[in-house]
Amino acid sequence: QVQLVESGGGLVQAGGSLRLSCGASGLTFSRNNMGWFRQAPGKEREFVAVVNWSGGSTYYADSVKGRFTISRDNAKNTVYLQMNSLKPEDTAVYYCAASTSYFGSSAAPYPHWGQGTQVTVSS
Repeated sequence: QVQLVESGGGLVQAGGSLRLSCGASGLTFSRNNMGWFRQAPGKEREFVAVVNWSGGSTYYADSVKGRFTISRDNAKNTVYLQMNSLKPEDTAVYYCAASTSYFGSSAAPYPHWGQGTQVTVSS
């Protein structure tokens, strides 16, 4: 079965950095577009970034553009989210998602999801 496992979350001060990783198994990773989403308490899950199957195309939410970078290593079946200049409003559970056919910002079309990793940014 498909497994996506996020790691790298934690507590960081505002202005700091974290790098999230999402390891995938049970799917052909190099054929999947990979997205990152986040969900803060009491809020809906929101799009953060997506990278296409080859790593050649990326797309970001306006709220993270210029601060976050998504990348992937198909040899390691892993997608990354480098988060710099973190703000308290970035506090959320961060999820990775996979889709062979969808490359976009809506959550519903992604069939595969990880369990999430908590990111907390203190002011």
